[in-house]
Amino acid sequence: MSTPKNLTISKFGGTSVADYEAMVRCAKIIQNDPSNKVAVVSASSGVTNHLVRLGQPQISEDEQVEIINSIKAIQLNITQHLSKEAELNETVEQLLAELTQYAKEQSLNHSLRTADAILSYGEQFSSIIFAEVLQTIGVNAKAFDIRQIMKTNSLFGKAVVDLQLLKENALSILKPELEDNIIVTQGFIGQNEAGQTTTLGRGGSDYSAALLAEALDADDLAIWTDVVGIFTTDPRITDKARAIKEISFGEAAEMATFGAKILHPATLIPAMRQNIPVFVGSSKAPEQGGTRIQKVVESCPTFRSIALRREQTLVTVKSPEMLHASGFLAKVFAILAKHELSVDLITTSEISVALTFDNPVGSTQAVITKAVVQELEKLCDVKVEDGLSLVAVIGNKMHSTSGIGNKILHAAEGVNIRMMCQGASAHNLCFLVPEDEANKVVEKLHSSLFSF
Repeated sequence: MSTPKNLTISKFGGTSVADYEAMVRCAKIIQNDPSNKVAVVSASSGVTNHLVRLGQPQISEDEQVEIINSIKAIQLNITQHLSKEAELNETVEQLLAELTQYAKEQSLNHSLRTADAILSYGEQFSSIIFAEVLQTIGVNAKAFDIRQIMKTNSLFGKAVVDLQLLKENALSILKPELEDNIIVTQGFIGQNEAGQTTTLGRGGSDYSAALLAEALDADDLAIWTDVVGIFTTDPRITDKARAIKEISFGEAAEMATFGAKILHPATLIPAMRQNIPVFVGSSKAPEQGGTRIQKVVESCPTFRSIALRREQTLVTVKSPEMLHASGFLAKVFAILAKHELSVDLITTSEISVALTFDNPVGSTQAVITKAVVQELEKLCDVKVEDGLSLVAVIGNKMHSTSGIGNKILHAAEGVNIRMMCQGASAHNLCFLVPEDEANKVVEKLHSSLFSF
Protein backbone atom coordinates (compact mmCIF):
# COMPACT_ATOMS: atom_id res chain seq x y z
CA MET A 1 0.00 0.00 0.00
CA SER A 2 1.54 3.34 -1.02
CA THR A 3 1.31 6.70 0.65
CA PRO A 4 -1.01 9.03 -1.31
CA LYS A 5 0.82 11.17 -3.87
CA ASN A 6 1.40 14.83 -3.02
CA LEU A 7 0.66 14.26 0.64
CA THR A 8 0.14 17.41 2.70
CA ILE A 9 -0.14 17.48 6.47
CA SER A 10 -2.21 20.51 7.54
CA LYS A 11 -2.22 21.93 11.03
CA PHE A 12 -4.97 24.29 12.23
CA GLY A 13 -4.35 26.49 15.26
CA GLY A 14 -6.75 27.48 18.01
CA THR A 15 -8.21 30.53 16.26
CA SER A 16 -8.67 28.48 13.08
CA VAL A 17 -10.98 26.07 14.93
CA ALA A 18 -12.41 28.60 17.37
CA ASP A 19 -16.06 28.28 16.31
CA TYR A 20 -18.32 26.75 13.67
CA GLU A 21 -17.64 29.40 11.01
CA ALA A 22 -13.88 29.07 11.52
CA MET A 23 -14.07 25.27 11.27
CA VAL A 24 -16.06 25.47 8.04
CA ARG A 25 -13.36 27.71 6.51
CA CYS A 26 -10.73 25.13 7.47
CA ALA A 27 -12.87 22.28 6.15
CA LYS A 28 -13.06 24.01 2.77
CA ILE A 29 -9.27 24.40 2.72
CA ILE A 30 -9.05 20.62 3.15
CA GLN A 31 -11.76 20.00 0.56
CA ASN A 32 -10.19 22.29 -2.06
CA ASP A 33 -6.81 20.52 -2.09
CA PRO A 34 -6.82 16.75 -2.68
CA SER A 35 -3.30 16.47 -1.26
CA ASN A 36 -4.64 17.32 2.22
CA LYS A 37 -5.00 13.93 3.87
CA VAL A 38 -4.15 14.63 7.52
CA ALA A 39 -5.47 17.54 9.59
CA VAL A 40 -3.81 18.18 12.95
CA VAL A 41 -5.86 20.46 15.20
CA SER A 42 -5.25 22.50 18.32
CA ALA A 43 -7.87 23.09 20.99
CA SER A 44 -10.49 25.69 20.09
CA SER A 45 -9.35 29.18 21.05
CA GLY A 46 -9.79 29.80 24.77
CA VAL A 47 -10.14 26.16 25.79
CA THR A 48 -6.48 25.57 26.65
CA ASN A 49 -6.49 28.60 28.95
CA HIS A 50 -9.45 27.12 30.81
CA LEU A 51 -7.70 23.75 31.04
CA VAL A 52 -4.49 25.32 32.36
CA ARG A 53 -6.52 26.95 35.10
CA LEU A 54 -8.31 23.69 35.81
CA GLY A 55 -4.95 21.96 36.23
CA GLN A 56 -3.75 24.31 38.95
CA PRO A 57 -3.66 23.12 42.58
CA GLN A 58 -6.30 24.14 45.12
CA ILE A 59 -9.05 25.01 42.66
CA SER A 60 -12.37 25.03 44.48
CA GLU A 61 -15.27 22.85 43.39
CA ASP A 62 -17.24 25.93 42.36
CA GLU A 63 -14.35 27.10 40.19
CA GLN A 64 -14.09 23.64 38.63
CA VAL A 65 -17.77 23.71 37.71
CA GLU A 66 -17.43 27.21 36.26
CA ILE A 67 -14.45 26.20 34.10
CA ILE A 68 -16.07 22.97 32.91
CA ASN A 69 -19.22 24.88 31.94
CA SER A 70 -17.16 27.45 30.02
CA ILE A 71 -15.44 24.68 28.05
CA LYS A 72 -18.77 22.97 27.42
CA ALA A 73 -20.27 26.21 26.09
CA ILE A 74 -17.46 26.62 23.55
CA GLN A 75 -17.96 23.08 22.23
CA LEU A 76 -21.78 23.16 22.15
CA ASN A 77 -21.66 26.48 20.37
CA ILE A 78 -20.13 24.53 17.48
CA THR A 79 -22.11 21.29 17.67
CA GLN A 80 -25.46 23.13 17.57
CA HIS A 81 -24.84 23.78 13.87
CA LEU A 82 -24.31 20.11 13.00
CA SER A 83 -26.85 17.46 12.01
CA LYS A 84 -25.35 14.96 14.47
CA GLU A 85 -25.65 17.44 17.32
CA ALA A 86 -27.19 14.99 19.80
CA GLU A 87 -24.58 12.30 19.12
CA LEU A 88 -21.72 14.77 19.36
CA ASN A 89 -23.08 16.31 22.53
CA GLU A 90 -23.21 12.87 24.12
CA THR A 91 -19.51 12.41 23.27
CA VAL A 92 -18.72 15.87 24.65
CA GLU A 93 -20.55 15.03 27.88
CA GLN A 94 -18.57 11.79 28.23
CA LEU A 95 -15.29 13.64 27.80
CA LEU A 96 -16.41 16.35 30.24
CA ALA A 97 -17.22 13.67 32.80
CA GLU A 98 -13.69 12.27 32.45
CA LEU A 99 -12.26 15.78 32.66
CA THR A 100 -14.25 16.47 35.83
CA GLN A 101 -12.78 13.38 37.47
CA TYR A 102 -9.25 14.46 36.59
CA ALA A 103 -9.97 17.94 37.96
CA LYS A 104 -11.15 16.47 41.27
CA GLU A 105 -8.07 14.26 41.43
CA GLN A 106 -5.85 17.26 40.71
CA SER A 107 -7.42 19.35 43.49
CA LEU A 108 -6.64 16.59 45.99
CA ASN A 109 -3.25 15.49 44.75
CA HIS A 110 -1.63 17.87 42.30
CA SER A 111 0.66 16.22 39.75
CA LEU A 112 2.17 16.94 36.34
CA ARG A 113 0.72 13.64 35.11
CA THR A 114 -2.82 14.73 35.89
CA ALA A 115 -2.16 18.21 34.50
CA ASP A 116 -1.17 16.66 31.16
CA ALA A 117 -4.29 14.49 31.13
CA ILE A 118 -6.40 17.61 31.72
CA LEU A 119 -4.65 19.62 29.01
CA SER A 120 -5.24 16.91 26.41
CA TYR A 121 -9.01 17.37 26.35
CA GLY A 122 -8.99 20.54 24.26
CA GLU A 123 -7.53 18.72 21.26
CA GLN A 124 -9.78 15.74 21.83
CA PHE A 125 -12.89 17.94 21.63
CA SER A 126 -11.80 19.87 18.54
CA SER A 127 -10.65 16.82 16.54
CA ILE A 128 -13.92 14.96 17.04
CA ILE A 129 -16.02 18.00 16.17
CA PHE A 130 -13.89 19.08 13.20
CA ALA A 131 -14.12 15.60 11.67
CA GLU A 132 -17.91 15.95 11.73
CA VAL A 133 -17.72 19.45 10.20
CA LEU A 134 -15.77 17.90 7.30
CA GLN A 135 -18.43 15.22 6.94
CA THR A 136 -21.17 17.86 6.67
CA ILE A 137 -19.54 19.42 3.59
CA GLY A 138 -19.14 16.04 1.91
CA VAL A 139 -15.60 15.09 2.93
CA ASN A 140 -15.09 11.54 4.16
CA ALA A 141 -13.31 12.32 7.43
CA LYS A 142 -12.42 10.33 10.51
CA ALA A 143 -11.15 11.34 13.95
CA PHE A 144 -7.98 9.47 14.92
CA ASP A 145 -6.47 9.27 18.41
CA ILE A 146 -2.84 10.33 17.94
CA ARG A 147 -1.89 8.55 21.16
CA GLN A 148 -2.06 5.29 19.22
CA ILE A 149 1.14 6.22 17.41
CA MET A 150 2.73 9.22 19.20
CA LYS A 151 4.65 7.37 21.92
CA THR A 152 6.76 9.41 24.34
CA ASN A 153 8.76 9.19 27.52
CA SER A 154 7.22 10.20 30.86
CA LEU A 155 8.57 13.73 31.08
CA PHE A 156 5.12 15.25 31.65
CA GLY A 157 4.71 18.78 30.30
CA LYS A 158 7.53 18.42 27.78
CA ALA A 159 7.53 14.79 26.72
CA VAL A 160 10.06 13.52 24.16
CA VAL A 161 8.70 11.52 21.22
CA ASP A 162 10.19 8.16 20.20
CA LEU A 163 10.81 9.05 16.55
CA GLN A 164 11.57 5.54 15.34
CA LEU A 165 8.46 4.11 16.97
CA LEU A 166 6.39 6.99 15.59
CA LYS A 167 7.53 6.20 12.05
CA GLU A 168 6.80 2.50 12.47
CA ASN A 169 3.36 3.21 13.96
CA ALA A 170 2.52 5.88 11.39
CA LEU A 171 3.25 3.51 8.53
CA SER A 172 1.51 0.49 10.01
CA ILE A 173 -1.49 2.11 11.74
CA LEU A 174 -2.12 5.56 10.27
CA LYS A 175 -1.00 5.18 6.66
CA PRO A 176 -3.66 2.59 5.72
CA GLU A 177 -6.36 4.97 6.96
CA LEU A 178 -5.33 7.59 4.40
CA GLU A 179 -6.60 5.51 1.48
CA ASP A 180 -10.27 6.20 2.21
CA ASN A 181 -10.38 9.02 4.77
CA ILE A 182 -9.23 12.46 5.66
CA ILE A 183 -7.72 11.88 9.08
CA VAL A 184 -8.32 14.49 11.78
CA THR A 185 -6.05 14.12 14.77
CA GLN A 186 -4.71 15.97 17.80
CA GLY A 187 -1.60 18.04 18.11
CA PHE A 188 0.29 18.56 21.37
CA ILE A 189 -0.43 15.18 22.99
CA GLY A 190 1.13 11.71 23.16
CA GLN A 191 1.24 8.66 25.40
CA ASN A 192 3.93 6.99 27.50
CA GLU A 193 4.63 3.27 27.91
CA ALA A 194 2.20 3.06 30.82
CA GLY A 195 -0.64 4.34 28.62
CA GLN A 196 -0.72 7.73 30.35
CA THR A 197 -1.35 10.89 28.35
CA THR A 198 1.59 13.25 27.92
CA THR A 199 1.98 16.67 26.31
CA LEU A 200 4.82 17.91 24.13
CA GLY A 201 5.07 21.39 25.64
CA ARG A 202 5.19 24.81 23.97
CA GLY A 203 4.52 24.71 20.24
CA GLY A 204 3.47 21.09 20.60
CA SER A 205 0.68 21.13 18.01
CA ASP A 206 2.90 22.49 15.23
CA TYR A 207 5.63 20.08 16.30
CA SER A 208 3.20 17.13 16.22
CA ALA A 209 2.24 18.01 12.66
CA ALA A 210 5.88 18.29 11.61
CA LEU A 211 6.69 14.92 13.19
CA LEU A 212 3.78 13.32 11.32
CA ALA A 213 4.94 14.90 8.07
CA GLU A 214 8.39 13.43 8.64
CA ALA A 215 7.09 9.99 9.64
CA LEU A 216 4.80 9.78 6.59
CA ASP A 217 7.38 11.31 4.23
CA ALA A 218 4.91 14.04 3.28
CA ASP A 219 5.49 16.46 0.43
CA ASP A 220 4.34 19.54 2.33
CA LEU A 221 3.48 20.78 5.79
CA ALA A 222 0.89 23.58 5.99
CA ILE A 223 0.49 25.63 9.17
CA TRP A 224 -2.83 27.49 9.13
CA THR A 225 -3.17 30.32 11.62
CA ASP A 226 -4.79 33.76 11.87
CA VAL A 227 -2.18 35.81 9.98
CA VAL A 228 -1.21 35.87 6.31
CA GLY A 229 2.20 34.29 6.64
CA ILE A 230 5.37 35.45 8.36
CA PHE A 231 6.01 39.20 8.48
CA THR A 232 9.10 41.39 8.37
CA THR A 233 8.29 42.16 12.00
CA ASP A 234 5.33 42.02 14.36
CA PRO A 235 2.53 44.02 12.63
CA ARG A 236 1.34 45.11 16.07
CA ILE A 237 4.56 47.11 16.46
CA THR A 238 4.49 48.87 13.09
CA ASP A 239 1.89 48.99 10.34
CA LYS A 240 4.76 49.01 7.84
CA ALA A 241 5.41 45.30 8.46
CA ARG A 242 4.86 43.20 5.35
CA ALA A 243 4.30 39.49 4.68
CA ILE A 244 7.31 37.58 3.36
CA LYS A 245 6.75 35.38 0.30
CA GLU A 246 9.54 32.91 0.99
CA ILE A 247 12.33 32.32 3.48
CA SER A 248 14.96 29.66 3.97
CA PHE A 249 14.92 27.07 6.73
CA GLY A 250 17.91 28.80 8.32
CA GLU A 251 16.23 32.19 8.42
CA ALA A 252 12.95 30.76 9.69
CA ALA A 253 14.76 28.85 12.44
CA GLU A 254 16.45 32.06 13.60
CA MET A 255 13.13 33.93 13.52
CA ALA A 256 11.36 31.24 15.52
CA THR A 257 14.19 30.99 18.03
CA PHE A 258 14.33 34.71 18.62
CA GLY A 259 10.68 35.47 19.15
CA ALA A 260 8.60 35.26 15.98
CA LYS A 261 5.37 33.82 17.43
CA ILE A 262 4.12 32.33 14.20
CA LEU A 263 6.34 29.24 14.49
CA HIS A 264 7.92 27.33 17.34
CA PRO A 265 11.60 26.44 16.69
CA ALA A 266 10.98 22.70 17.20
CA THR A 267 8.49 22.68 14.31
CA LEU A 268 11.18 23.21 11.72
CA ILE A 269 13.55 20.47 12.90
CA PRO A 270 11.63 17.49 11.43
CA ALA A 271 10.89 19.48 8.26
CA MET A 272 14.58 20.30 7.84
CA ARG A 273 15.62 16.69 8.48
CA GLN A 274 13.33 15.44 5.73
CA ASN A 275 13.52 18.58 3.54
CA ILE A 276 9.75 19.11 3.66
CA PRO A 277 8.65 22.64 2.61
CA VAL A 278 6.50 24.44 5.19
CA PHE A 279 3.70 26.81 4.24
CA VAL A 280 2.30 29.35 6.71
CA GLY A 281 -0.99 31.04 5.86
CA SER A 282 -4.24 32.42 7.22
CA SER A 283 -7.25 30.13 7.46
CA LYS A 284 -9.36 33.31 7.43
CA ALA A 285 -7.99 34.39 4.06
CA PRO A 286 -6.36 31.41 2.26
CA GLU A 287 -6.73 33.19 -1.05
CA GLN A 288 -4.13 35.75 0.07
CA GLY A 289 -1.37 33.15 0.05
CA GLY A 290 1.30 33.06 2.72
CA THR A 291 4.95 32.32 3.40
CA ARG A 292 6.78 29.30 2.04
CA ILE A 293 9.75 28.02 4.04
CA GLN A 294 12.15 25.76 2.17
CA LYS A 295 15.78 24.79 1.81
CA VAL A 296 16.52 26.88 -1.29
CA VAL A 297 14.96 30.29 -1.95
CA GLU A 298 15.27 32.67 -4.89
CA SER A 299 16.21 35.77 -2.90
CA CYS A 300 18.67 36.07 0.00
CA PRO A 301 18.51 39.71 1.17
CA THR A 302 20.85 40.98 3.84
CA PHE A 303 17.86 41.88 6.01
CA ARG A 304 14.83 39.58 6.07
CA SER A 305 13.03 40.39 9.33
CA ILE A 306 13.24 41.70 12.87
CA ALA A 307 12.16 39.48 15.74
CA LEU A 308 11.43 40.57 19.30
CA ARG A 309 11.42 38.35 22.37
CA ARG A 310 10.30 39.84 25.65
CA GLU A 311 10.91 38.82 29.27
CA GLN A 312 14.62 38.15 28.98
CA THR A 313 17.02 37.73 31.88
CA LEU A 314 20.68 38.75 31.68
CA VAL A 315 23.07 37.02 34.07
CA THR A 316 26.63 38.32 34.40
CA VAL A 317 29.15 36.15 36.22
CA LYS A 318 32.48 37.68 37.13
CA SER A 319 35.62 36.27 38.70
CA PRO A 320 39.34 37.14 38.55
CA GLU A 321 39.91 33.38 38.42
CA MET A 322 38.82 33.50 34.78
CA LEU A 323 41.96 35.37 33.77
CA HIS A 324 44.28 33.00 31.90
CA ALA A 325 42.55 30.03 33.57
CA SER A 326 40.87 27.05 32.00
CA GLY A 327 37.72 25.27 33.14
CA PHE A 328 35.80 28.22 34.57
CA LEU A 329 33.11 28.22 31.89
CA ALA A 330 32.78 24.46 32.20
CA LYS A 331 31.97 24.87 35.90
CA VAL A 332 29.39 27.58 35.17
CA PHE A 333 27.67 25.48 32.50
CA ALA A 334 27.72 22.42 34.73
CA ILE A 335 25.62 24.35 37.27
CA LEU A 336 23.23 25.53 34.54
CA ALA A 337 22.93 22.00 33.16
CA LYS A 338 22.16 20.67 36.64
CA HIS A 339 19.16 23.03 36.79
CA GLU A 340 18.19 22.24 33.16
CA LEU A 341 18.74 25.82 32.01
CA SER A 342 19.36 26.65 28.36
CA VAL A 343 21.53 29.66 27.46
CA ASP A 344 20.49 31.73 24.46
CA LEU A 345 23.28 34.25 23.99
CA ILE A 346 26.74 34.50 25.50
CA THR A 347 29.49 37.11 25.44
CA THR A 348 32.78 37.02 27.31
CA SER A 349 35.49 39.37 28.51
CA GLU A 350 38.72 38.58 30.36
CA ILE A 351 37.06 38.13 33.74
CA SER A 352 33.32 38.05 33.11
CA VAL A 353 30.68 36.22 31.10
CA ALA A 354 27.23 37.52 30.18
CA LEU A 355 24.44 35.01 29.50
CA THR A 356 20.83 35.47 28.45
CA PHE A 357 17.85 33.31 29.38
CA ASP A 358 14.30 33.27 28.07
CA ASN A 359 11.40 33.51 30.52
CA PRO A 360 8.50 31.83 28.67
CA VAL A 361 5.29 33.84 28.54
CA GLY A 362 2.95 32.69 31.28
CA SER A 363 5.68 31.26 33.48
CA THR A 364 4.83 31.31 37.16
CA GLN A 365 8.46 31.27 38.30
CA ALA A 366 11.57 33.14 37.17
CA VAL A 367 13.92 30.93 35.17
CA ILE A 368 16.89 32.00 37.31
CA THR A 369 15.90 30.87 40.79
CA LYS A 370 17.50 31.69 44.11
CA ALA A 371 18.99 28.19 44.18
CA VAL A 372 20.76 28.77 40.85
CA VAL A 373 22.18 32.10 42.01
CA GLN A 374 23.40 30.64 45.30
CA GLU A 375 25.27 27.87 43.50
CA LEU A 376 26.86 30.27 41.05
CA GLU A 377 27.89 32.58 43.89
CA LYS A 378 30.08 29.82 45.30
CA LEU A 379 32.08 30.18 42.11
CA CYS A 380 31.90 33.87 41.22
CA ASP A 381 30.10 37.20 41.62
CA VAL A 382 26.63 37.10 40.08
CA LYS A 383 24.41 39.90 38.75
CA VAL A 384 20.88 39.17 37.53
CA GLU A 385 18.95 41.72 35.43
CA ASP A 386 15.32 41.36 34.36
CA GLY A 387 13.00 43.66 32.39
CA LEU A 388 14.88 43.21 29.12
CA SER A 389 13.88 42.37 25.55
CA LEU A 390 15.92 40.67 22.88
CA VAL A 391 15.90 42.23 19.40
CA ALA A 392 17.14 39.98 16.60
CA VAL A 393 17.82 41.22 13.07
CA ILE A 394 17.50 38.21 10.76
CA GLY A 395 19.00 37.97 7.30
CA ASN A 396 21.82 36.53 5.21
CA LYS A 397 25.62 36.83 5.22
CA MET A 398 25.34 39.23 8.11
CA HIS A 399 28.72 38.19 9.50
CA SER A 400 30.47 39.23 6.28
CA THR A 401 28.52 42.34 5.24
CA SER A 402 30.11 45.66 6.21
CA GLY A 403 28.21 48.45 7.91
CA ILE A 404 25.49 46.32 9.51
CA GLY A 405 26.51 47.14 13.07
CA ASN A 406 26.54 50.86 12.32
CA LYS A 407 23.01 50.79 10.87
CA ILE A 408 21.67 48.96 13.87
CA LEU A 409 23.44 51.12 16.42
CA HIS A 410 22.16 54.24 14.66
CA ALA A 411 18.58 52.98 14.89
CA ALA A 412 19.08 52.27 18.59
CA GLU A 413 20.73 55.62 19.30
CA GLY A 414 19.95 56.87 22.80
CA VAL A 415 18.95 53.42 24.04
CA ASN A 416 21.00 51.53 26.61
CA ILE A 417 22.05 48.37 24.77
CA ARG A 418 22.92 45.81 27.41
CA MET A 419 24.45 43.16 25.19
CA MET A 420 25.18 42.55 21.50
CA CYS A 421 26.01 39.28 19.71
CA GLN A 422 27.14 38.78 16.13
CA GLY A 423 29.32 36.27 14.34
CA ALA A 424 28.12 32.90 15.57
CA SER A 425 25.52 32.80 12.80
CA ALA A 426 25.40 34.30 9.34
CA HIS A 427 21.68 34.80 9.82
CA ASN A 428 21.38 37.10 12.84
CA LEU A 429 22.62 39.98 14.94
CA CYS A 430 21.06 40.19 18.41
CA PHE A 431 21.04 42.69 21.23
CA LEU A 432 19.24 43.35 24.50
CA VAL A 433 17.38 46.57 25.29
CA PRO A 434 15.15 47.68 28.18
CA GLU A 435 11.64 46.26 27.86
CA ASP A 436 9.95 49.67 27.78
CA GLU A 437 12.05 50.79 24.79
CA ALA A 438 11.87 47.61 22.71
CA ASN A 439 8.93 48.58 20.49
CA LYS A 440 10.48 51.94 19.66
CA VAL A 441 13.78 50.31 18.71
CA VAL A 442 12.10 47.71 16.48
CA GLU A 443 9.98 50.36 14.77
CA LYS A 444 13.04 52.54 14.04
CA LEU A 445 15.05 49.55 12.87
CA HIS A 446 12.29 48.40 10.54
CA SER A 447 12.00 51.86 9.04
CA SER A 448 15.77 52.00 8.55
CA LEU A 449 16.37 48.51 7.16
CA PHE A 450 13.24 47.88 5.08
CA SER A 451 11.70 49.96 2.32
CA PHE A 452 8.73 48.84 0.24
